[in-house]
Amino acid sequence: MKSFILFAYLVYLPIALSLTWYVAHTLFKNSIVFMLDIFHGNEGIALSTNKLFEVGFYLLNIGFCLLIMQINREVSSAQEMLEVLSSKIGGFAIYLGLMLFLNLYLFFRGRRISKAKSAEEILPRK
Repeated sequence: MKSFILFAYLVYLPIALSLTWYVAHTLFKNSIVFMLDIFHGNEGIALSTNKLFEVGFYLLNIGFCLLIMQINREVSSAQEMLEVLSSKIGGFAIYLGLMLFLNLYLFFRGRRISKAKSAEEILPRK
């Protein structure tokens, strides 16, 4: 009986890593606008913070990708391999989507806090 587990790993890894790269690339290419707004146009701090968020995003998501990679059952047919892969890749895609929305929440929250502090500086509390 031939096992398809090694082949499944060889399919899973490039797909999961490519998804991670695509989401990170899209998120952090577009998030610089939020960072510039949060840091009031201070490009140095905005770019540095954006890059640190990006590195953290990669570390978390690639780590999780590798953590869930293990297949705990025998995979003896192409059909079983596709079923396992669809579950692994689908679950990872859902996780990436949640991470994307978490980052967006953090960007919007940072922007809201920054705007509130700016308004407070203009109109100090009595």
